[in-house]
Amino acid sequence: MIRKCFVMKVFSGLHEEYQKRHNEIWPEMVKMLHQYGAKNYSIYLDANTNNVFAYLEIENEELWNKSAETKICQKWWAYMKDVMETNEDNSPVSIELKELFHLD
Repeated sequence: MIRKCFVMKVFSGLHEEYQKRHNEIWPEMVKMLHQYGAKNYSIYLDANTNNVFAYLEIENEELWNKSAETKICQKWWAYMKDVMETNEDNSPVSIELKELFHLD
């Protein structure tokens, strides 16, 4: 199991919309996430900075990286681009964080 954490930015004033969209996540998106090894996925908001911190556990880095190529992932990115910072391909601007400490 590999733990991953990354930070992204939600546009000011759109925190509730970001949360609503995730609360109503499409079943086919959930299915894809599971197929590509995602487990224990959580997202946290720092409302003062508009940063969201995402944590998930994956089985295999190579498999996980391929999830970005799926049609459903690309559709989700397009759906989310109006509420968060994105790259030219609609993927979220995302900074992976380095794990410094872990305690089970």
